[in-house]
Amino acid sequence: MLKAFFEENPKLALAFSGGVDSAYLLYAAVSFGADVKAYYVKTPFQPEFEYEDALRLAEQLGAEMVTIHLDVLSDDAITKNPKNRCYFCKKRIFTAILEQAKADGYSLIIDGTNASDDATDRPGMVALKELNVRSPLREAGLTKAEIRRLSKDAGLFTHDKPAYACLATRIPAGTPITAEKLSVTERNEGFLRSLGFADFRIRLMGTAAKLQIAEKELPLLFANRAVILQTLKNDYTEVLLDLEVR
Repeated sequence: MLKAFFEENPKLALAFSGGVDSAYLLYAAVSFGADVKAYYVKTPFQPEFEYEDALRLAEQLGAEMVTIHLDVLSDDAITKNPKNRCYFCKKRIFTAILEQAKADGYSLIIDGTNASDDATDRPGMVALKELNVRSPLREAGLTKAEIRRLSKDAGLFTHDKPAYACLATRIPAGTPITAEKLSVTERNEGFLRSLGFADFRIRLMGTAAKLQIAEKELPLLFANRAVILQTLKNDYTEVLLDLEVR
């Protein structure tokens, strides 16, 4: 199915995040001989490690990656953080990609949405539809599990990379998004990552931090309890653990 897609659409631009899905899609496009250019939109919502992963993968695949810098915090529709914030954000991001790709001679834009993604709970997917963005993985019926397996077979380092939602998702809907809140989140999540955590989130609850840690990483959490409390309480009044996360 993917091969047929790239045969029918041999020239395209990819919205590239460096995550599991877009990484495999870039690999497939290159493998099937498509004229593909990857576009990474750099905003305060993406941590630096995601950008570094994207650069690393594009280099490994020999694909050209274009970085577009976008100030999403200048848009009140986004910073007010309504429940459908993702719609406004995706609209800004993909409009920027469309404009740059068109200037570069690419008219078709694709993204890494897969068959496991629930369209009923993804306001951003409405924006993709409005902008005529194609999703080859979803069209081919490929689920996240299948994409991970195929990525492993292809030798991509992203095959076991935990799912990562943008930093804005750590701030509750209705709470204004600021550069400071994003910076605090990135800094503290980076600290946990340095301790060996891979599948986790730090969500803002008023002035407290709510930790969402995968069950398999709870022993690591308790082993580092003292240093985690000491570090996170520089930025948060309380550090809470969400026991409902699996």
